[in-house]
Amino acid sequence: MISISIHNQIYDACPQFVAVQLQCDVKNSEFNLSLWSEIEQFTKKLKKNSKVKDINKFTPILATRNTYKKLGKDPNRYRPSAEALRRRILKGNELYKINTLVDAINLISLKTGYSIGGFDASLIKGELELGVGQKDEPFEAIARGVLNIEGLPVYRDSIGGIGTPTSDEERTKIGLETNKLLLLLNAYSGREGLEEAEDYAKAVLEEYVEAENLEVRWIERF
Repeated sequence: MISISIHNQIYDACPQFVAVQLQCDVKNSEFNLSLWSEIEQFTKKLKKNSKVKDINKFTPILATRNTYKKLGKDPNRYRPSAEALRRRILKGNELYKINTLVDAINLISLKTGYSIGGFDASLIKGELELGVGQKDEPFEAIARGVLNIEGLPVYRDSIGGIGTPTSDEERTKIGLETNKLLLLLNAYSGREGLEEAEDYAKAVLEEYVEAENLEVRWIERF
């Protein structure tokens, strides 16, 4: 497994931070009808039971936003991905269809509320560390262009940043050719509910991208 560490800057802002690292072999595809049916079922339920003003009350999202604030980042300008996905649905916009693996990760994020890093593991260079973005640090966000990651939690490999709760980086993004996945469940809200999220993530990956040789590690302070 890829070695991952957490910088004390993250624990200073969020002492309860825990991450789950999942690595596996996958088979990606352009589109999976069964997966999209599950996504549509979830979005219908979300529209029926939630309003935009409720999104930030969901514990995993609230905790991520609070960590942004402690690090000096405005979560209303740089929304965590799980929040942005839910807002998109509740504002009546369609989710993008990217590819089966990315769509599956979006479903996991939507359902659990965690900001999830999904990377092509074969493109990661060396070890990873979760730290805090610096002023003018280069980061090419997927489909967004240059992102100001100053004050954002950021995973870095030996080359540079690859993922934040707001967006991941172009260099290590998932494509149709991706066959080795690194998935990170980032719980700024601590351990509660994380085991259930891990189980759900495993089930989704096994169902829709034929995940095999799955390895799991919890990354926590104590």
